[in-house]
Amino acid sequence: MSEMALTADHLIVIGKGRLLADTSVTELVRESGGASVRVVTPDADRLRALLPDAHVTEEAPDTLRITGPDSATIGRTAAAHGVPLYELTPQTASLEQAFMDLTHDSVEYQGAAVA
Repeated sequence: MSEMALTADHLIVIGKGRLLADTSVTELVRESGGASVRVVTPDADRLRALLPDAHVTEEAPDTLRITGPDSATIGRTAAAHGVPLYELTPQTASLEQAFMDLTHDSVEYQGAAVA
């Protein structure tokens, strides 16, 4: 799937005879909901309070995964309020993950783990 992400501009995805997507690679990945921002800050609680409309998950005491605002918005907000940031990294889903999310209900044959 990584080769597809590097070479394709436009994707058409069909599952069980239905058109599931007719879109660009970028749009498919963005719509999959895998976009978030990893933020490392010693003032995580304060930053969380400054982003009331964001979905914030704590990965570690000083590490947050923020969904909603982009990294530029988070960075500007932190800077305006004097919140130090040690890391501000956009995270996106891979094309493979976006494809699996899109087609999970359209799989005709599935493998199962053997106990």
